[in-house]
Amino acid sequence: MKLLKLVPDDTNIKFLKLRVPFFVLSLVLIVGSWTAVAINGLNFGVDFAGGQEVRMTFTKQAEAPIPSLRELVGGLGYGEPVVQEFGAKNQVSIRVALPEGAEDTPGAATAIGDKVIATITKSYPDARKDGNDTVSGKVAGEFRDQAILALLAAMAAVAAYIWVRFEWQFGAGAMFALVHDVSVTIGLFAVTQMEFSLQIVAAILAIIGYSLNDTIVVYDRIRENMKKYRKMEMFDLLDLSVNETLSRTVMTSLTLFIALIPLLFFGPESLFGMVAAITVGLFIGTYSSIYMAGALLIWMGVTTNSFVPTETAVDRQEKLARGEG
Repeated sequence: MKLLKLVPDDTNIKFLKLRVPFFVLSLVLIVGSWTAVAINGLNFGVDFAGGQEVRMTFTKQAEAPIPSLRELVGGLGYGEPVVQEFGAKNQVSIRVALPEGAEDTPGAATAIGDKVIATITKSYPDARKDGNDTVSGKVAGEFRDQAILALLAAMAAVAAYIWVRFEWQFGAGAMFALVHDVSVTIGLFAVTQMEFSLQIVAAILAIIGYSLNDTIVVYDRIRENMKKYRKMEMFDLLDLSVNETLSRTVMTSLTLFIALIPLLFFGPESLFGMVAAITVGLFIGTYSSIYMAGALLIWMGVTTNSFVPTETAVDRQEKLARGEG
């Protein structure tokens, strides 16, 4: 049986010919994304904006009915609630956004929590209240800042790894690709005003991992070909390297995309933002690995001889002594 090949072995696409227009497009996307964030802001969820947290235990059940709780509490009109396991499998934490001014009105936030508890106990008499607390916007803001620092630290660690593993030019190229991918993803949430929650931070970290993996595969092939083809023009070498890894890139992206499609169209509403972020990041990450990662090496002056060790006088004398000069 003949194997299916999405990309023929003799594929020879001249990717570098379009490096300038695509680089301009990338800069426009980055600037446009952060402009949208500055103008529209992000629609922070309860994780980052504060709200009311209710903790409950379902005493007669082995596991809490999280999907039905999400639907039940979502019908109260406080936006999409955050419902997750908290401690044992039959314990949950339920967070809802507070209406404007509720946090400053004595008793208003607690009353909202009581309404959530009453709604749940009506459908689930075995539900026991364990807590009804207000999460202040200040605490949520500190949590948001820590999440941003975690993203920046992850990106810096990635760039440092590639710098050590390859050369500083490769690290700078990978960092630009990551900034590009993360910026466009965040810009999507600024434009659409989809809820930006802790799930989205997890999605961005997944995008960083995917984009990094794709970029390293391309960079590793570039480094191999730089050793193999000393006299080849750098433009041709980069095109060759991307074409040689194109089959792997397309297959990986397509496989992940097929897995994401059912979640995107038929998955629960609570996962839509995260799946949408990963889907967009998948395409943006693939694009940056193909068109940006290699092209940036050209603009940073990398040639096929850039990393060839310089022959010292001692090396020359040793070669002469061996009769190799």
